[in-house]
Amino acid sequence: MATNPRLIGLTGGIGSGKSTVARLFEILGIPVYYTDDRAKWLMNTNENLKNAIIEAFGVESYREDGSLNREYLAQTVFVDPEKVKKINSLVHPAVAEDFENWATSQTAPYVLKEAALIFEAGGEEKLDKVINVSSPLRIRMARVLMRDPHRTETQVNHIINQQLPDETKNEKADFVIKNRDNLLLIPQVLSIHKELLKEIKDN
Repeated sequence: MATNPRLIGLTGGIGSGKSTVARLFEILGIPVYYTDDRAKWLMNTNENLKNAIIEAFGVESYREDGSLNREYLAQTVFVDPEKVKKINSLVHPAVAEDFENWATSQTAPYVLKEAALIFEAGGEEKLDKVINVSSPLRIRMARVLMRDPHRTETQVNHIINQQLPDETKNEKADFVIKNRDNLLLIPQVLSIHKELLKEIKDN
């Protein structure tokens, strides 16, 4: 008889290294749902969501070939906090439904939902546990500027300011992975993996 896997959140501020941590869990055989990637896919393929975005922000939201016009949305939607709230109110329910469908099709003991804004959006309520990847601000800034040359320090600071401080996330999280130069990630991931498997087996 198939049993639904435990739902584990994986979060962390921009530049914290949560994608690297996610890949380590994947090596251990744990399926990972990458929320941002999936949201972009849904915005391009889910007809109901596409129609809702067009209704809210105009036909310019999509190009003639039907693909999402990210430049238009970046210039007209993501600069306005009210419009950001509106698009989130359309995208988040579609992502939540997609994640639920995806999770129930997995056979692993637990799955990871990788998302930057789990605590900010109250997403922890629908998850069994949450892991936060914590990293000092200066390291996060350096990582993002190296990874995304198109971003400025001001833009990165703006994103950081929209996210909860690391200290708050650490307090809310069930597990904390410290991603600093002098702390290895693999032993921390293995430790959490073993603990989760033990909890699942014991319950």
